[in-house]
Amino acid sequence: MVWQRPDGRQPYELRPVTFHQDFTRFACGSVLAIAGETKVLCTVSVIEGVPKFLAGTGKGWLTAEYRMLPTATHQRQEREFLKLSGRTQEIQRLIGRSLRAAVDLELLGERTLTVDADVLQADAGTRTTAITGGFVALAHAISKLLQQGVLERSPLVGQVAAVSVGLLKGEPFLDLNYVEDVAATVDFNVVMNEHLGIIEAQGTAEEGCFSRSQLNQLLDFAEKGIQNLLAAQRQAIPDWHQIYQG
Repeated sequence: MVWQRPDGRQPYELRPVTFHQDFTRFACGSVLAIAGETKVLCTVSVIEGVPKFLAGTGKGWLTAEYRMLPTATHQRQEREFLKLSGRTQEIQRLIGRSLRAAVDLELLGERTLTVDADVLQADAGTRTTAITGGFVALAHAISKLLQQGVLERSPLVGQVAAVSVGLLKGEPFLDLNYVEDVAATVDFNVVMNEHLGIIEAQGTAEEGCFSRSQLNQLLDFAEKGIQNLLAAQRQAIPDWHQIYQG
């Protein structure tokens, strides 16, 4: 029996994706990224100076923080204060690694960009939405820094987007929502650049195993989805051709 998607999408279809720009007032860049029922507020702030291991090198740094609001899911979750869960630490490291792949840290100078991803509502795909939306917020922040004369040249040398894929009843599906994520026997989070080069692929079999041909199918679906996400990102960045140095 073939898996029937709850929202009626085809197996290769993304959920509707939108980026609401300048969602907050004080962040250097801010975007509310929406993928279906998943909503993530992505903001970027900038400070002068870098971590000690980069001091004096002339290079900048980009890091990320990720949190879920207590009511982002059906059941209220306790806020994470001094001790972050392993899941939260893993996700924010993934976001930071992914977005650093798009930035020339030498062109950034000794400054630190912090990307904050706050999940307002979760219906699976929060980390991939945080990466995809975080890139749009990052581009807006760089545009503003150029306009203000803080940066002389854009350090944005790549584009990054991410999506989930999974196997349901042995067949590949793109951009899983919560019901599908729970039911999937295999699920992957895939991060790619504008050339569809893989930055990171996180995947596991929740039950049994999967074949090499199934892995290839999942990556094909991920490529198709990420191509669409890359196009949506560019449409959400009005001065894309001025700030992109790739």
